[in-house]
Amino acid sequence: MATAKSVKDVSPHEFVKAYSAHLKRSGKIDIVWVLDIVKTGRFKELAPYDPDWYYIRASSMSRKIYLRQGLGVGAFQRIYGGSKRNGSCPPHFCKSSGAVARHILQQLQMMNIIDIDVKGGRRITSSG
Repeated sequence: MATAKSVKDVSPHEFVKAYSAHLKRSGKIDIVWVLDIVKTGRFKELAPYDPDWYYIRASSMSRKIYLRQGLGVGAFQRIYGGSKRNGSCPPHFCKSSGAVARHILQQLQMMNIIDIDVKGGRRITSSG
């Protein structure tokens, strides 16, 4: 008797790769025109090299919402944040871009994958 696999049973890397390819094929995500020059955080020096980074981030965010309901823009800023290198001064933690997280959440909501939770943040829908 075969058991059904869930997102928790699959490798995160393999799931994000497959789901980002699915999102790209669907063509429902509206890509911003500044996508090739936008940085993903204040602590970054350059834009991402991968041209499909937006789909990868969207699939990663939807996976995180599936695993833990109630995540919002601020939570994703902390999750995708990193260390800001201050030259000769000590490095400090810095949040990632809120505009990128907000736009991806809005796009996923328009695709009916996620919905706004009444307790705060976002939750996955039944169709998602």
